[in-house]
Amino acid sequence: MKNILILCTGNSCRSQIAHGYLEHFTKGKAIIYSAGIETHGVNPKAIATMKEDGIDIAYHTSNNLKEYLQIPFDYIITVCDNANENCPYFPGKAQRFHHNFTDPAKATGTAEEVMQIFAQVRDEIKTYCKDFALQYVN
Repeated sequence: MKNILILCTGNSCRSQIAHGYLEHFTKGKAIIYSAGIETHGVNPKAIATMKEDGIDIAYHTSNNLKEYLQIPFDYIITVCDNANENCPYFPGKAQRFHHNFTDPAKATGTAEEVMQIFAQVRDEIKTYCKDFALQYVN
């Protein structure tokens, strides 16, 4: 069983979306954790955009990376530049990956336009997570 950590700035959108998709695509072959440098709470728009794609992340919590320093991770994925630059050293053999996704929480415009940005970022993260799961877990 692989331990995977997804790390973002606030653990509210991108890391939560990735958490949901990695759980889905690894099909129980990995334990998925998500955390932030800070905790901002799970963004309701992230929950809504995932629900549109059939993934329930409403039960997720926003966690600080310090909660997980003792877990022997196999993979650590940073999903924003800030987290990549500020991720602490994790002891062990964790292989690190980085992909900077646009922060949908910073989207502006009408409610519909903001949700379109959330859906666009969600779909980018979905593709990344599917490919990651196929290459490193399944």
